[in-house]
Amino acid sequence: MMDLETIDRVIAQGPFDANWESLSHMQAPAWFADAKFGIFTHWGLYTVPEFRNEWYSRNMYIKGYPEFEHHINTYGPHKEFGYKDFIPMFTAEAFDANEWLDLFKAAGAKYYFPVSEHHDGFQMYRSELSRWNAVDMGPHRDILGELREATLNRDMHFATSNHRAEHWWFMGHGREFDSDVREPMQRGDFYWPAQPEPDNQDLFSTPYPSEEFLEDWLLRVCEIIDNYCPELLYFDWWVQHSAFNPYMQKLAAFYYNLGKELGLPVAICYKEDGMAWGSGLVDVERGGFADAKPYVWQTDTAIARNSWCYTNSLEYKTLAELLVTLVDTVSKNGNLLLNVGPRADGSIAEHDRKLLEGIGRWMQVNGEAIYGSRPWRLAQEGPTSTPSGSFSDQQAIVWTSKDFRFTSKNGAIYACCLNPGDCQQVTITSMKSYHNSEQPPFHGVIRNVEQLGAGKVSFDRNAEGLNISVRQESVQRDFTNANASLPVVFKITVE
Repeated sequence: MMDLETIDRVIAQGPFDANWESLSHMQAPAWFADAKFGIFTHWGLYTVPEFRNEWYSRNMYIKGYPEFEHHINTYGPHKEFGYKDFIPMFTAEAFDANEWLDLFKAAGAKYYFPVSEHHDGFQMYRSELSRWNAVDMGPHRDILGELREATLNRDMHFATSNHRAEHWWFMGHGREFDSDVREPMQRGDFYWPAQPEPDNQDLFSTPYPSEEFLEDWLLRVCEIIDNYCPELLYFDWWVQHSAFNPYMQKLAAFYYNLGKELGLPVAICYKEDGMAWGSGLVDVERGGFADAKPYVWQTDTAIARNSWCYTNSLEYKTLAELLVTLVDTVSKNGNLLLNVGPRADGSIAEHDRKLLEGIGRWMQVNGEAIYGSRPWRLAQEGPTSTPSGSFSDQQAIVWTSKDFRFTSKNGAIYACCLNPGDCQQVTITSMKSYHNSEQPPFHGVIRNVEQLGAGKVSFDRNAEGLNISVRQESVQRDFTNANASLPVVFKITVE
């Protein structure tokens, strides 16, 4: 069983110490900058009701919330049927890890990030620290272990996400009335510790997480690291709370040192200021940056706007929107971690599957502009821009044929027109010809232009820009919107 002595021993072996000064010398795994695209999954007990979103376990205990009324009307009073009573219903009878990973690989993903434990506290893996896990209950299967094996068998990188920190307060509202959360509990119990919910954006909010809870959090995450060897870890926002600082430093030192010992490059993805700068990989939830960054980073977003898990009311993004997010992110030195939510039985819904398959078809044609690419001198041009920061994906952006994103690789420049529509020609103004002593951003000699998937295309260069003919018969269409085209990529070879 994982214990504090083992953690301290691994830290003492170095080379990383449990402080930000030492941890800031970590290096991102070399493969990360080349991978560009990963798949995230949120799957757990919260998928059983298929109602609204993955915060069902919290919201079902708050009077006045839709989940509260839905729960009573569907399952009965909380005292008689609480959140824990979903466990026997979570049997995962249709779950096939190999089927999932075949789909994710076909979509073009290079790494995979299942959630090992969400805020609700149900572990999707074998654990010696709590019996409330998927091996001892529910499906009676080591979900995380099966997914890891399937991932590695497809030469993909395995990672995992842990959202245990928020469990300090996530079930606390159940103590405000006569519910099953008010039953006596102790460390290791499902609902424990169920504290009153603080201002969860306040880094010094009370009730302050106890040493007992923080040690339990540390042990649980280190148990995952020790047993499943993920190459990346991801944490949700509440690890920013000041109480977690010394424990996060211990965790990172344990993880990075163990990775060194095993010869496995590892890193922690964190949001906002959950870690000191340089001690992990920057992640932006449901958003990105307006400009290219000198460091590699990641955005995590979902195929739906209103939930991370599968529900019966998902507001899906279009295929074109998902691809533009990928291209925009990569042009700015980032990776896209795209979430899909499997259904409670372990199947992946048909529309979700079609979106992933659509991404895969586009990547088969245009992947050379994505994988292993680096930012070019310019990240973008055009009248439309993306906002910077988290949660900026709540409204779809209307792109035009004048909007481009750029990447580079092996001396070539890749220009992606985000919405070619029915245009027979597009123009890149950044590559206009030298005119009246005005030197454009790009002043090199262009040998040829190729439309990926269609071959060489004609082009000319004048004072307006680089004018490129579009082979419309090769432009892929968006099955989610019959009138929309998918981004098209031009490979520009220079002399």
